[in-house]
Amino acid sequence: MQFNGLPRQSVPKVERPASLREQVYEALLDLISSRSLHPGQHLVESELAGHLGVSRQPVREALQQLSTEGWVDLRPAQGAFVHEPTGDETDQLFVVRTLLETEAARLAAVCSSSEGLDRLDELCATGEAAVAADDVDAVVMANATFHACVMELAGNAVLAELAARVEQRVRRHFTPNVRQAWVEHRELISAIAARDDARAQQVMHAHTVDARTRFPARPGS
Repeated sequence: MQFNGLPRQSVPKVERPASLREQVYEALLDLISSRSLHPGQHLVESELAGHLGVSRQPVREALQQLSTEGWVDLRPAQGAFVHEPTGDETDQLFVVRTLLETEAARLAAVCSSSEGLDRLDELCATGEAAVAADDVDAVVMANATFHACVMELAGNAVLAELAARVEQRVRRHFTPNVRQAWVEHRELISAIAARDDARAQQVMHAHTVDARTRFPARPGS
């Protein structure tokens, strides 16, 4: 049987709802990227299965996928461990992040609306308050949301998608619980509000490069 000129076997199947393995994968990825499961931690299938309320099979499958993507190391006769990035890996990640974030800042300065600027101002105030309160979780959330908002104001969906994937990996490296980071956020808002795309690029470039220095090099990196 033909379908629009294609052999039957070439017609793609309708996607089903997310499988249990995919749900376990997403849960473990979130735990790793948020550092709830910290770099180097031993991942025991039975313990993870118990915490997630599933059998060991979807956990094993999820760990295999996470290993393929570089989030988990599978060591023969030892088991699974959260991957601990080397210094070189971290440097490469931040180079890409700087490129994406700098372009987003430039586009935001060109395309942003008054409503978008108000949103950035609110997010910055939220982050500053979280730093003052020493609320690490709130700081991390505010920082991620602030940078995502800049991406949204840039108006480039592909750029935003790539940046979100990079930012997820960045989250496992450091916590932006530094007052200077939020001073730089304020400087960025000022540049965007002034429609100064060159200044916005400059501020964001310095901000993302400086972020790389806010955590120590890992042993063996």
